[in-house]
Amino acid sequence: MSSFQKEADDEKCINTIRTLAADVVAKSNSGHPGAPMGMAPMAHVLFSRFMIANPKNSKFYNRDRFVLSNGCALLYILLHLLDYKVSMDDLKAFRQVDSLTPGHPESSHTDGIEVTTGPLGQGISNAVGLAAAQAHMAATFNKDGFDLINNHTYAFLGDGCLQEGVASEACSLAGHLQLGNLIALYDDNHITIDGETDVSFTEDVVKRFEAYGWHVQVLKDGDNNIESIYNAIVEAQKVKDKPSLIKVHTTIGYGSAKQGTESVHGSPLKADDIVNIKKKFGFDPEQKFHVPDEVYARYHAIGERGAEAEAKWNALLVEYGQKYPEEHKELTRRIRGDLPEGWEKKLPVYKPNEKNAASRKYSEIVLQAISSSIPELVGGSADLTGSNLTRVKEAVDFQPPSTNLGSYAGRYFRYGVREHAMGAVMNGLSAYGGIIPFGGTFLNFVSYAAGAVRLSALSQHHVIWVATHDSIGLGEDGPTHQPIETAIHLRAIPNLHFWRPADGNETSAAYLFALQAKKTPSVLSLSRQTLPNLENSTVEHAVKGGYVLHDVKDEKLNIVSTGSEVQIAVAAAEILNKEGINTRIISLPCWEVFDAQPKEYQLEVFRSGAPYLSVEAYSTIGWAKYSHEQYGLAAWGASGPYDKVYEKFGLTGPNIAAVGKKVVDYYQKKGGEVISPILHAI
Repeated sequence: MSSFQKEADDEKCINTIRTLAADVVAKSNSGHPGAPMGMAPMAHVLFSRFMIANPKNSKFYNRDRFVLSNGCALLYILLHLLDYKVSMDDLKAFRQVDSLTPGHPESSHTDGIEVTTGPLGQGISNAVGLAAAQAHMAATFNKDGFDLINNHTYAFLGDGCLQEGVASEACSLAGHLQLGNLIALYDDNHITIDGETDVSFTEDVVKRFEAYGWHVQVLKDGDNNIESIYNAIVEAQKVKDKPSLIKVHTTIGYGSAKQGTESVHGSPLKADDIVNIKKKFGFDPEQKFHVPDEVYARYHAIGERGAEAEAKWNALLVEYGQKYPEEHKELTRRIRGDLPEGWEKKLPVYKPNEKNAASRKYSEIVLQAISSSIPELVGGSADLTGSNLTRVKEAVDFQPPSTNLGSYAGRYFRYGVREHAMGAVMNGLSAYGGIIPFGGTFLNFVSYAAGAVRLSALSQHHVIWVATHDSIGLGEDGPTHQPIETAIHLRAIPNLHFWRPADGNETSAAYLFALQAKKTPSVLSLSRQTLPNLENSTVEHAVKGGYVLHDVKDEKLNIVSTGSEVQIAVAAAEILNKEGINTRIISLPCWEVFDAQPKEYQLEVFRSGAPYLSVEAYSTIGWAKYSHEQYGLAAWGASGPYDKVYEKFGLTGPNIAAVGKKVVDYYQKKGGEVISPILHAI
C-alpha cells in the first residue's frame, strides 16, 4: 500500500463528525457525544483510506465488515456521510420512536449495520465470528487466481468492551485461531460512566492481548496524528497469522470544555459548549447539522470506490463460474441464503416400536444425516462435544493450518469453555452470510450466554443452540447443572424458538423448522436420558409446535407436556383411561411456533370442555397460558440417578395420574363450562 498522503479536507471531515455528534445527541437530549468526538480521526482514516463497501448495495458479499463495539451515534453519522439509507432527518430523529437511528445500532433495523451493538463486549466478539467466517468461506471457495473472499473485519472497541467477560473469551479464541483478517482499534480514552478507569481497570491491556496471541501496536496521539493511525492499520494488514489490536490514546469529547471527563460520556453537551466547539473547529455556531459540500463529496467518493470494487468482484465471480461452475453454484446459493433442494428428505423418521434413545442422540442422528447435504451448517461445542453429540463422523475442525489440528475449511469449532463467546461468535458467523452456525452446551449453561442469545433474537440471526442435559433428568450432576428457570427465560425472549422435543420425530421436526427459520434463532432443548418414540408422533404434527398426541371422546382431562415428560403424561393417561377418566394428551414442543398457527388449529388442539393440566420438569411459570393447573418444580432439583430424582419430585405416571384425578374432581365439583385456556378477551 502507498505511503500516507494528507488530504486538504481531512481535518474538516474529522471535525464534521465531531460537530454532528454534538448536534445529534443534543437534539435527542440523550446519548453519548464524547465517544464519537474522540474516535472521529480513527473513523475518518479507516473509512477514507481502507474500507471497501458499497452504500448502494450494503450486502455486497466481499465488503469489509465494520463493527462499532462501543455502539453510539458515530456509526449513524458515518452511514449518512457515505450515503447509505440514513438521511439527515434520520440523524435528527436519533433515539426517537420508530426512527432508523435507535439508541444503539441494530443490524436488522438500519441499512449498513453489520451487527447489533451497545451491550458492551458483544460487538468485538461478533467481529471474531465475522473474521472466522471470512477465513472459512475463503478456504472453502477461493482458488488459484480467484481470491474471491478476502475482506477484512475492522472493529472499534473501548474500555468498557475490554472489561466484559465475553470479550475476553472471544479475543482469546481469536488469538488461538490466528485470525489475521481481524483488526481492532481500541479507543483508549481512560473514561467510563463512573469516571476515570483508574478506579476499576488498571490491567496492562497490551500484555493481555499479546498473551492472547494478538499483534499489538500503541499510538500515543489519536486526536491529531492521523498518519500514525494510517501506518498502524497498514502494518496490521501485513500480519496474516495474528489478529491485530491497535491501542489508540484518544480524548473523549475532544474539543469540548469538559473533554477527557465522564461528563461528556453519557450526557448531551451544553448549548454554549457546542457553540464554542464549532467556533474552535471553524464552523458557523449558528448552523446545526451542517455538512460542508466537500465533506459529502469526499465520503461519496468512498462509496464510489466501493461500487467499483463490487463491479470488479462481480466480473471475477463470472469468470470463477466459467471455470468452477459447481463451486460457483454452491457459493451463490449460500450467499442468497437458500437451502439445498431436497435436504429435508434426509431427516430421519421413526416408528413407535423403534429403539429408544435420548433426544441428544436423535439430534446427533439428524446432524449426521443432513451434514453432507447442508455444507453451510457449521457446528461446534463449548468443550462438551462428547456430551452434546454435535460432531459428525467425517467432521474436520476449524483450526489454523499451522496447528495440524484441522483447517479453515473445517466445519467444527472447538470453542473451549467459552459459552458466551460461542454465542457471540455464532452471531458473527451468521451475520457474515453463507453459514448457519450451531453450537452445543448444556441447557443450563446457555444462561452463561444470555447476552448473546438475546442479541441473536433482536438481530434476527440464524443460529441454532444444541442444548443437551436439559432437565433434572441429567441426574447425578445435581442442582448446579439442572435447569429449572432456563426454559421460561428463553421462552420469554421475543423472536426465539425454544424447542423441547419428546422423541425422534419431534427432534427431526425441530431441526426442520429451525433450519428454515432464516430470521429466528432456535434453542433445541435435548435430554440426557432415553425417550421412547411415541404413538402418533410425526414430523408433520410436531412442526406445528403443538398437536394432539392422544385423542379421546368426551374427555374429562387434558394433559399438556413437553420433552421427556410427555412419556410420563402418556403413562398417566393410560392409568386414567383404564379407570374411566378419558384423558387427552397434547405435546407442545415449541410454544412460539404453536402460537403462530391459525387460531382454528389452536382451538382444535386446546378445545373447551375439560380442564388442562401441564406437566414439565421446570418452573411452572408461563404454563397458565396453556393450562388450568400446573405441575412442575417449585425449587431446585436434586443429585442422584435420574429416575430417583423424578420420583422424588412426583414426576411419574402414577403420581401424575393421582394429580389428574384431583384436577378432575375439583372442576366437577366447581361445575360450569370449562373454557379452553387459550381463549381470552385480549
